[in-house]
This record gives sequence, structure tokens and C-alpha cells, in this order.
Amino acid sequence: MTMTLAPEPTYEPELTGLIIVDPYNDFLSEGGKLYELGRATLEKADVVAHMRQILAAIREKGIQVFIAPHHRWREGDQHMHWKTVPPIGEAGFKGRAFMDGTWGGSFHPDFEPRLGDVVAQEHWLSSGFANTDLDLQLKKHGVRKLIVVGMRANTCIESTVRFAAELGYEVTLVKDAIGSFGHQEMEASLTFNMPAYANAIVTTQQFLARLAASGTALGMASGSLS
Repeated sequence: MTMTLAPEPTYEPELTGLIIVDPYNDFLSEGGKLYELGRATLEKADVVAHMRQILAAIREKGIQVFIAPHHRWREGDQHMHWKTVPPIGEAGFKGRAFMDGTWGGSFHPDFEPRLGDVVAQEHWLSSGFANTDLDLQLKKHGVRKLIVVGMRANTCIESTVRFAAELGYEVTLVKDAIGSFGHQEMEASLTFNMPAYANAIVTTQQFLARLAASGTALGMASGSLS
């Protein structure tokens, strides 16, 4: 039996959305609580610069921007009293990652939302979709195709990509616009896991070339932050 390869994704502005996962200073900025853990992959792939390039091109094309943020640590959080918490959640709670009201728990300045961007509800663990309004927001904006960038490759990025595929979205992962806590994590995700769920795994350069060939700019719709 001959297999027919699926065509390369296209990025019509009215059907496409960019999802920036967890763009916190704690992850992406030097001095952040988790930056040293991700430094090797962030610097090797020039992740923040690539994220900036992608975001600028997305805005120029008039494509909707979505931010999928992790839950910020807050004093007296209900989940501190939950009966079961997975190890990754426990580590985040103990480390007070993304503490609300602090620099580390604020978005990196290059990825702060602008008027018209959608900030989804904070996810508790890894998937940007689980127990949030991200799927609803995407559907209400008519989005069927996703471009995913941000942190962290084998946890929040992979979980979000998997969940998106389960929900029927076409997903493009930009592999040099994501970071992780080491090259082994990144390699495992990109080699073995995410190819089963992402319709395309591309570099920033490849993505920008495909984006340039996909339709014309429509201009950003006006609106308020969600």
C-alpha cells in the first residue's frame, strides 16, 4: 500500500492562531527561577529571539495571538490542600514558580499581551487546554490551525500539542522556538513524542517562509484583552 503524505500546512490568517505557552520571566529571562535549568537549550537555539521573530510575523499577517499561561503561585492557593498532586506540580508549588505579583511571575516584556490578544485561563499542570477556556477561545475566534511556541518542551508544550491534536486542531510546532531543561528532554520530545501529534515540526526560518506564502495580511481585529 502506498502512503500519501499530507500537504504542508498553510496559515490562512482567519483560520490560524499562535499559542505562546508560559512566556514568564521565570522561564525566559536571565535571573528567573527556572532560567538556569533551561539556559542550555534557550541559548543554543536562540529561542527568545526566534519567538520574537515569529510573533512579529504573526502580527504583521493579522493572525490572532493566544497566551496559554501556567498557574501563578499565590499564597493560600486551594491546590496546596489537594489530596493528590503529580510530582511536577509538587515541584512547582514548593519552588513557588511564577509567583503572582512578582517579576518572575510576569510575562517576558517581549511577549506581554497587546490589545486584542487573548490570554487564556491559567493551566494548573501542563496542558494549556485542560481545565481552561483555551479551546473555547480558539473556537470562538474560528481557529483551526495552531502554531505553538514557548516553554517547556516535554511538559507544557508536549501536553498542549497532544491535547490540541485530540481536539482536532492542525498543529505546527516551531522547534527552535521552544526550550526545555536539557538537550535530552528536547531530543526525546522532538524525536519520539511530538511527531505523532504535530502536523509539522519546523524551524523558525522554515515557518516564516511558509507563512509568507500563506495568504495576505488582514490586519488585527480590534478588541480588549480576554
